[in-house]
Amino acid sequence: MTNPRSHHRFAAIDLGASSGRVMVARTGPDTLTLQEAHRFPNRPVRTAGTLHWDILALYTGILDGLRAAGSGSVPLTSIGIDGWAVDYGLLDADGALLGNPVHYRDTRTEGIAAKAWGTVPATELYAATGIQYAPFNTLYQLMASQGTAQLATAKRLLLIPDLLTYWLTGELGTELTNASTTQLMDPATNTWSHDVVTRLGIDLSLFPPLRRPGDPAGHLLPQVLDDTGLITPTPVTTVASHDTASAVAAVPATTENFAYICTGTWSLAGLELTAPIRTEASRAANFTNELGIDGTVRYLRNIMGLWLLQECLRTWEASTGAPDLEALLREAAHAPALRSLVDAADPAFLPPGNMPHRMAQACEATGQPTPRTPAETTRCILDSLALAHRRAIEDAQRLADRAVDVVHIVGGGARNALLCQLTADACGLPVVAGPAEAAALGNVLVQARAHGLVGDDRHAMRALLARTQQLTRYEPTTDPARRAAWEEASRRVPA
Repeated sequence: MTNPRSHHRFAAIDLGASSGRVMVARTGPDTLTLQEAHRFPNRPVRTAGTLHWDILALYTGILDGLRAAGSGSVPLTSIGIDGWAVDYGLLDADGALLGNPVHYRDTRTEGIAAKAWGTVPATELYAATGIQYAPFNTLYQLMASQGTAQLATAKRLLLIPDLLTYWLTGELGTELTNASTTQLMDPATNTWSHDVVTRLGIDLSLFPPLRRPGDPAGHLLPQVLDDTGLITPTPVTTVASHDTASAVAAVPATTENFAYICTGTWSLAGLELTAPIRTEASRAANFTNELGIDGTVRYLRNIMGLWLLQECLRTWEASTGAPDLEALLREAAHAPALRSLVDAADPAFLPPGNMPHRMAQACEATGQPTPRTPAETTRCILDSLALAHRRAIEDAQRLADRAVDVVHIVGGGARNALLCQLTADACGLPVVAGPAEAAALGNVLVQARAHGLVGDDRHAMRALLARTQQLTRYEPTTDPARRAAWEEASRRVPA
């Protein structure tokens, strides 16, 4: 019988746009299991017209989760934090937080990109940073804050996972994969793009030194040990703190010729490369070059993702009560295919609000049948997402001059069998779905590797995932009529 003490326990703090959770993993030579210790809501708060993250509620949820995670008989070997990108907190000279961090869906960055391009043209900005245009990039948030008393007072800027790590350990650092999303870095050198930030008036001294996945990030402070009931000194390990970087690290690929789609609130679809692509064609296609583990580049396109369905569910819940999601997906599977389609990357869908109405408006504006029922709206969303996945993967292959033979879907969308099958049909490629908890597993595997418990490279991590995680394979349709329908749909919706 295997001695459970021969396995190590790791806590992965995984923060998403709607909830956070603390997951506990056990690892061994051929063991990788994951269990949820605690889940807590992540509810943005609007005050005085600005949308904020409730960062203290998130921190409280983390402490509660660590208390639950530490209740086992085997002590925690390490803790790691991953979360969303671009947002940050500002600290004063005493290390105190200057207000709740602003939410990336806030409107303060409207019009800021055009202002930035007046100083550094969009083509130069992309050539320097390789980051796609998104109105909420950290660069534009900082420019929107220029001239404010808060930014003038700030002595440090910490991205969200780095801020929470600081509160746990008292140690300051800027994790590399998340820093690469700020549009302030050169993805070829893994250092700051000094020319860009100087011309745009960004103060790089606000950022603490860079840390890489696997670097030590300190130990839990005595007060945190008291608050969580943990009784032994517990290290915090720097992981790929951008949740997408952690999720890509947990793609269970067995070959190099794969594409990935990290699904959740967003769909991040693309390739894992060894060098950035910063051509004008790549910029025009709105691909981004974000950093991954082991010197890799996550070459991907951001797609609105299951946010579209999440917002619809929220609207329906408020009006008629929470729908049964499984029943809704079954109904959607029988709704007419490819009847109504929208551009899943349309910025009109970015803000929160009545999403079913906006979906219907978009269909009406393009002369398509208007979805009338939740099932029809859901089918419109999933067909549109599958089509967006197809376009992103086709474009990535063309721009990178690299063919793929399988698509890996990881994250929450891996549980959505209809979305997975539609994506296989749309792409004309097999889809391997899972693991659903990819970000937490990538978080854990980087910790385990840093502690000498997994092989030296990401291939060993992926081999362990392939051996231990439940995966589902979806084959693309071979029906000529259905294949032709996807070709026609691709021509119908503007790229």
